[in-house]
Amino acid sequence: MSEHLSKQFDNDLDALRAHVTRMGGLVEEQVRAALTAFIEGDRDLLETIIARDAGVDEMEIAIDSDCSQLIAKRQPAAGDLRMVLAVGKTVTDLERIGDEAKKIAKVTRNILERGMSQCLMQTMHIRAMGNQTAAMLHDVLDAFVRGDTAMAARIVRQDKEIDQNFRAIVRQMITFMMEDPRTITTALDVIFIAKSIERIGDHSKNIAEDVIYITMGRDVRHIGLDALEREVQANE
Repeated sequence: MSEHLSKQFDNDLDALRAHVTRMGGLVEEQVRAALTAFIEGDRDLLETIIARDAGVDEMEIAIDSDCSQLIAKRQPAAGDLRMVLAVGKTVTDLERIGDEAKKIAKVTRNILERGMSQCLMQTMHIRAMGNQTAAMLHDVLDAFVRGDTAMAARIVRQDKEIDQNFRAIVRQMITFMMEDPRTITTALDVIFIAKSIERIGDHSKNIAEDVIYITMGRDVRHIGLDALEREVQANE
């Protein structure tokens, strides 16, 4: 490849990374807004979140198209090809995170339409889990930009904590329902919201694994957490 074509290709890759970063920023805003709307009962913010989801979908389609064109025009190989393929997977996870934020907004709207319930006294647990998950998403986007495999490995481990927090919230909501059957509908909605937060953690973990794949050329999806951390440490 000539120096001119190589520079063009580098520019194309930089533009692709920038598009992913912008999409990630919008998705992170959606997640944080959904958590705020749930905790504060902000109806206007809920409608904004639902309306903005279409923009996330449009960005996914545009970036997928960019990836296809880049492969067709430049025929990348090795690390460059890994980058383009991983970007395609990353934007899929980002779009699904956006979907989860929209789900949180819609379920919160249902709760507010029925009237506030004592189940919402448990929002401190949702707040803690949501803040941790939003921080994971922020960190994994940072790891993507910097190719930081150590941070990516930490995010994979943090996903286990999110799973534990989800199970704790489910237990708390079950207790609520057993003590007062009138809270069953809202408690189930709170569980649904907690599940969406847990899924956001799962998708953030997927992106972290993609970061490791881009940087190390190693698919670490099924090797186990301890083995993943050993490989990352050995690569530093």
